[in-house]
Amino acid sequence: MPLTPYQAELGRLLAGNRREDSYLAGAAAILAEPHTRRYSNYLDFFHDTPERVASAYEADRGTLVARGYAVEPELTQPGYIRAVVRRGPDATKIEWGHDSSWRFMPVIRSDEFGFQLHPVDLAINKVLALAGRQEPRDLLDTLHCHQRTLELGPLVWAAAGKDPGFSPLSLLELLRRRGRIRPEDLQRLHLVEPIDLEVLKREWLAALDSAEAFVNQRPPSEAGCLYYSGALARFVNPNRGGVGTVVPHFGRPGGVLPRVLEASEQ
Repeated sequence: MPLTPYQAELGRLLAGNRREDSYLAGAAAILAEPHTRRYSNYLDFFHDTPERVASAYEADRGTLVARGYAVEPELTQPGYIRAVVRRGPDATKIEWGHDSSWRFMPVIRSDEFGFQLHPVDLAINKVLALAGRQEPRDLLDTLHCHQRTLELGPLVWAAAGKDPGFSPLSLLELLRRRGRIRPEDLQRLHLVEPIDLEVLKREWLAALDSAEAFVNQRPPSEAGCLYYSGALARFVNPNRGGVGTVVPHFGRPGGVLPRVLEASEQ
C-alpha cells in the first residue's frame, strides 16, 4: 500500500467527511492498491461542483485542526484548493478539486477512505492525464492500471468517451510520444524499489502495440465505451478468449452500473 503511514492516517481521519460528491481520486487512490511502484506526494479529493470543493475543504480543515494538525493553504481559487497538512515532523499536501461528474461507474465505498473513484475511472483519468503531459509518474501509474485494472486498449477506447475531443487513434498517437524517461526523472519520484528503464520501455511499447491492435479490431460505432462481461462480473478486453458475452457500457453523469444480459438476450 504505497501511501505513507502519515497519508493513510489522514485518509482514515477524513473518511467520515467523504460523500458520493466528495471522494478520493487521482494518484493516491491508484497507489493505495497493492503492487504499485511509487508513493504519491499528496492526497487528491475530487468534487462534482466548485461549490462543493469549498464546503469539503472547510469540513476537512475543521476536522484536521480539531485533531491538532496545522493546515497551511498554498493555493486557493474557485474549484481548487491545495494545502500542506503538518503535525510534528510529518507533512503532506492535500488537494481539493472540481472534476466532471461524468464517469463510467458510480463512486464506490471504501473502508479506508469513505468514498473513492471506481478503479476503472481512475485508470481512464490517468490515461487522459498522460496524453496531456510528459510526466514519468503518469506513465508508471498507467502501466500499473494496464497490468492490474484493465488493458490499455480498452482504456484508450473508453477514454475517447470521457473526452470526445479525442478519437482512440488520436489518443494513442499522443501516448506514443510519452515514455521518454531518463534516470534523473526517476530520481524525482518516491519509488518503492529501483526501476529498470529498459524493462519499463519494453513494457510500455508492448502495451501501446496491444492497444493499437485492440483499437483497429473494434467497431468504430462503439468508440467511447467499456465492455462488461456478465460471466466474469468485470470490465474486459472482448478480443480475449473466455470472457463470454460482453455488453458495451457507456458513461454518464454520476456513472451507471453495467447492464447484465439475461440468458434470453444472449
